[in-house]
Order: sequence, then C-alpha cells, then structure tokens
Amino acid sequence: MQSKVTNKETTTRSTIKNMFSRDKRSNNINDNGNPNIVDEWELRPGGMLVQKRNSDVNNKTSTIKVKVKYGSSYYQIHISSHASFGAGELKKMLTEYTGLHVLDQKLIFKKKVRDSKSYLDVERVKDGSKLVLIEDIESRERRILETLKIAKKEKTSKSLIEINLEVDKLSKKVSALEGVASTGGVIENLDVESLTESLMRILITLDEIYYGEGELKLKRKEQESSEAH
Repeated sequence: MQSKVTNKETTTRSTIKNMFSRDKRSNNINDNGNPNIVDEWELRPGGMLVQKRNSDVNNKTSTIKVKVKYGSSYYQIHISSHASFGAGELKKMLTEYTGLHVLDQKLIFKKKVRDSKSYLDVERVKDGSKLVLIEDIESRERRILETLKIAKKEKTSKSLIEINLEVDKLSKKVSALEGVASTGGVIENLDVESLTESLMRILITLDEIYYGEGELKLKRKEQESSEAH
C-alpha cells in the first residue's frame, strides 16, 4: 500500500527541484537578494580573487578618508576605497597637495612601502587609515638625469641643424672666392680671415657637442699648460 506524501516531503522535493531549475529571474539576483546585480569576480594584483563591484550600488559607500603624513604636514584625502596607490589616483591627488612628482613618491602603510599598482581595499586601507609619504630620492635623480639626457639630445640636434645651415653659407662663400681666384681676381685678406674665423667657431661648437663643454674646457687648459712649458 502506497504511503501518503507528507507536506514535509513535498517541500523537500520542491527545494531540490528549485536547486537544479532556477527561475530565469534568478540570473539577475545575487546572494544578497538584490535584484539586477550579478555577482562577478576579478583577479587583482598579487593573485587575489575579489568580487567585482557594481558602481551603482557602491558609489555612495566607497569614498573613504585617509590621513597622509608628509614631513611635518598632514593631509586629509577623500578617495575611493577601490582606487590604487598609483600615479593615476592617490599619488596624483598627493601631487596637488605636496607638489611632489608622482614618480618621486613612496607611500608607506603599516610600515611597508606599497606598490603603485596595488588597490587600497586589497591592502586593507580603510576609512581613517594613516599613511606616510616620503620622497624617493633615487627615483627623482633617475628622472632628472633622463630629462637632462633628452634635453641634451634636443639641444644637440638643434645645434647640428644650425651648423649645417652655417656650413652651407660658408661653402657658398668659399666657392665665390675660388671663382674670383680662378679668374685672376684679387682676394681681400679680410674676406679670408673672416671665413677662417667662422670655420674655427664651427669646429669649436662641434668639439663641445662631441666632448661636452666640461671635458672641452679641461682639454683646453691642458693644452694651454703644455704650450706654456
């Protein structure tokens, strides 16, 4: 004789059935019961898997206030908890307050220098957290040297262009003097001296570009000293 199906058994069967055949609307409901929000996951730096935020939900609660110490000064920074430490976010904001270049900044949180690519929330930075900003001297020196190299290259290129133009002008003068000499004409000493001086100036400029102004001055002093003896 078949036993009667109790209400409890019916409920259990219904629950199991729902586990394998969810209503289509469930695709738009997350574990928190919020409609139209689909839980997604993303891989953050360091291999940490975190739930992807929905901007519509978190905009009102994602802004935090952190206190940053730089030297003897303190700055209250309001920033998204999902922002990074990097040049495009926190460090960029600190540049506006301190004037310190983003590449010259080191941010310390809990006695550890934080990577620019790391995110505040991943590193457990919360509302009211305290950070320390220090200047990265080595980074500043590298950046300045690179800037000087670029400036020197640009100056060298400009100087070479000017030299080429000057050489073209002098070449025309030389050709003109040769033309006068070939026809038996008289060449003024003043013209020859002026041309020679112009050529010497070009040679000096080329030496400065090749050796560098400092090295060239040293070579000149050595030459003058040897000539004196």
